[in-house]
Amino acid sequence: MSQMRDVMQIALTLVGQDPEAADAAAGRIAEALAARGRPVKPASSPGASAREFHLDPVDIQDLRKAALAAVAGLPADLCVQPREGRRKRLLLADMDSTIIACECLDELADFAGRKAEVAAITERAMRGELEFEGALRERVAMLAGLPESQLERAYAERVRLNPGARTFVRTLAASGAHCVLVSGGFDFFTRRVAIQAGFHEDRANRFVVSDGHLTGAVETPILGREAKLATLVNEAERLGLDLSQTAAIGDGANDLAMIGAAGLGLAYRAKPVVSAEADAQIDHADLTAALYFMGFLESEFVRD
Repeated sequence: MSQMRDVMQIALTLVGQDPEAADAAAGRIAEALAARGRPVKPASSPGASAREFHLDPVDIQDLRKAALAAVAGLPADLCVQPREGRRKRLLLADMDSTIIACECLDELADFAGRKAEVAAITERAMRGELEFEGALRERVAMLAGLPESQLERAYAERVRLNPGARTFVRTLAASGAHCVLVSGGFDFFTRRVAIQAGFHEDRANRFVVSDGHLTGAVETPILGREAKLATLVNEAERLGLDLSQTAAIGDGANDLAMIGAAGLGLAYRAKPVVSAEADAQIDHADLTAALYFMGFLESEFVRD
């Protein structure tokens, strides 16, 4: 009977910027549910800054809308989903501004004296205002003549994992999930970031290089929105998984297809067009919020 109850139950998970925010958010949620005739038991605490309610069957979208309204203005993120099946077995993650804190092309352009121009195009592309492939070609063209050695400099000086990234990926990997870093950026960076964060593999684009300098061209085919979706679908099929057993996380418009198709689609510090389509947003907590959403306890986190 308890197993059947788990199948039916809904998990409402809150992750605050700190424990005080989590408590405040949980208090508001409890009040909002009571006002709707759904009094709840006190929230459990999967971690210091996480709180969780288990609810009987309810319309998930209606509950999510009410919960978001209740915690508005608080530095807390939330996820509403069926309690069963939360631990995903395949993760696809974007790299730039998701797993790492910068946009690598923007940083490379800084060394070429063209960061403002490139960053403006990046921003528009990530908001979905520009077609990704054309925007990528335009930005890379501005890097023509840049010494290949500047790639190593950009990685060493500018690339840093976002808070919680390594714990997020390594914990999932330790649980048996297959973790893939999939980027519309470039493999020089994804290879290194994948190792640093603990991904099993990475997929990305490649610069065309001649005589030790970037030519301003990109090797084809270009990995963009549809290629990310194809990677999700193909990897799930290879592993014998239903898409409900997958998760995808990103911040820009070229992540929309994989976020929409995954069993759990997450938006991290994302553009509005992405946040509007994701199952949950992480705007305040670090990337370990995704682990709480997937039903992990803080005591299960794999930390250095």
